[in-house]
Amino acid sequence: MKMAQGGGMLITYALGSCIGICLYDQKIKLAALIHIMLPLNMEPGRKNTMKYADTGLRETLKLMEAKGASRSRITAKIAGGAKMFEVSGGNLGNIGQRNIESVHMHLKREGIQLLKEDVGGSVARTLLFDPASGQACIRSYGRPEMIF
Repeated sequence: MKMAQGGGMLITYALGSCIGICLYDQKIKLAALIHIMLPLNMEPGRKNTMKYADTGLRETLKLMEAKGASRSRITAKIAGGAKMFEVSGGNLGNIGQRNIESVHMHLKREGIQLLKEDVGGSVARTLLFDPASGQACIRSYGRPEMIF
């Protein structure tokens, strides 16, 4: 997770089955970008809570609020959750879909409005997030750049 206020650019690369979550408080131009690897933190004692949808989102919101963000103003944009490999055994192997569902559930649980998303499919993404404007940009091989 990285946070910036007013300037700079937040970037996360290689979002395959992972999800990038852009969180933004427009009033104070505070932005956070989380790279979620797994849907739930099921490993007690893990030091890197940011890589899980449940604990990463919760911790990031606390850090944003400590810098003056208001939960009622924070919005989200997400990208990723691709199905990168065919795995036999149904949906169990589709970590991308499980990540999408978990992020949706936890954003709703935390009361964060999801404005835009580019999820699923089978292509990896690079996600750029501009704290000055709140705009996100997605770059993927073989697809036009998407601004949202």
